Amino acid sequence: MDNNIILSPAQKALKINLDSTIYGSFVEIGAGQEVARNFFRVGSASGTIAKTMSAYDMDFSDAIYEKEPDGRYVCKSRLEKMLQKEYALLEERLNKDNYKNTRYFAFADTVATINYSKTTKGHGWMGLRFQLTPDGEPNDFIIHVLLKDPDAKLQQETVGIIGTNMMYACFNESNPKEILKQLYDNLSNDKVKIDMVEVSGPAFDEVDNRLLSLTLVKERMTDAVIFTPDGMNQQPSDILYKKNIITMRGSFRPVTKVNIDMLERGLEKFKKNTRVKEDNIQLLFEITLSNLRAEGEVDERDFLDRVDILCSLGYTVMISNYKKYYKLIEYFSQFTKSRMGLILGVDNLVEMFEEQYYRNLNGGILEAFGIIFTRDIKFYLYPYKPNDEAELLNSSNIPIHPRVKNLYHYLHGNGRIEDLEFNSEVLNIFSREVLKKIKNCEQGNWEDQVPEGVAEIIKEKALFGWGCNSSS
Repeated sequence: MDNNIILSPAQKALKINLDSTIYGSFVEIGAGQEVARNFFRVGSASGTIAKTMSAYDMDFSDAIYEKEPDGRYVCKSRLEKMLQKEYALLEERLNKDNYKNTRYFAFADTVATINYSKTTKGHGWMGLRFQLTPDGEPNDFIIHVLLKDPDAKLQQETVGIIGTNMMYACFNESNPKEILKQLYDNLSNDKVKIDMVEVSGPAFDEVDNRLLSLTLVKERMTDAVIFTPDGMNQQPSDILYKKNIITMRGSFRPVTKVNIDMLERGLEKFKKNTRVKEDNIQLLFEITLSNLRAEGEVDERDFLDRVDILCSLGYTVMISNYKKYYKLIEYFSQFTKSRMGLILGVDNLVEMFEEQYYRNLNGGILEAFGIIFTRDIKFYLYPYKPNDEAELLNSSNIPIHPRVKNLYHYLHGNGRIEDLEFNSEVLNIFSREVLKKIKNCEQGNWEDQVPEGVAEIIKEKALFGWGCNSSS
């Protein structure tokens, strides 16, 4: 992008070709050689391209890059092998004395476009290994894309545009968030989604990949991202495919003992279900973007605080754009037909039955519940009691509006809503009150309300506004 003018793919490719310091290889599998094609078409490619290749045949591909343990070809591990192999060949075959001012690159993609009968969706992995200085260590920029065009030819063209955008942005832009945004130059969100990003190398030493993933959700490049307990970004289908998914939504600001009690009791009940295989369960803590924006713009430090604690406790975390539960359920249904579970509190379930949230749908609340009714999902309800004098609310006395109570009765009567047991000692713990105590430095007044080890993490890393010394 020059002076805020978005360059066309041809203009970007030509600028790269005319830069005598950039030289490398393109290897593409599965969607033609659409990225390399853009560079050949504009001319002067001989000064940029050392090699192009497309190993379509599976046996040839395995012979070059080795067979994947799971037999897949459109996967991150195959892309990483392609980048490693092709970049190493540049270093091996080119005499650096003749390329003293040259910045090497290896671009790779492995893509499956939509098939003729449209029974499989297009998706793929794309990446660039590149030097920013001739004597510098290489950097990696890797993404996973979901291709939304209705036919293979259009999806191929989209791949060509994204790849060209990636090449140009990585060599001309230092901010990885800006590189991500520029991947959409000459494209729109309805043509392609990017649901995973990972960067590494000296150019990205100060970059937290989790914040890049948050950018994907904030900019609506995707609707959900997932982090495993090691804090690494993961492509959602790799985590959720054919799983018995059970999830719990919350603010987790911070996670408290009542959250863990909800989780443990919901998970215990979920495991007892005959349609659930214990070794096939995928547990998720889910935080919505609207929750992260509860106090205005997303506070990245606050976001990392929550994720750090949940991951340190060994949990997988999902950030989504799905404010409404039916959208979350619909999203999970893309990956699995196995039984799913949703652990939620009384206030969340009441909100789910409020008609105002479905006014944007032609079929209103009935359209949303049509999705819920046709999915294999159980709702596990944790009771609510705001204080010692108040009545305990559960599935038998939950305050649902009379106009939609029949919808509730349908779910409840068919065993889709089940009450959870609870620990009365933690029932009155609320995250917002714990957060207030942390910010007020109330030593000894909140530590017992969070899981073991969490208070130490909060104090050690000064999370959630904790700014007290030991003598406070």
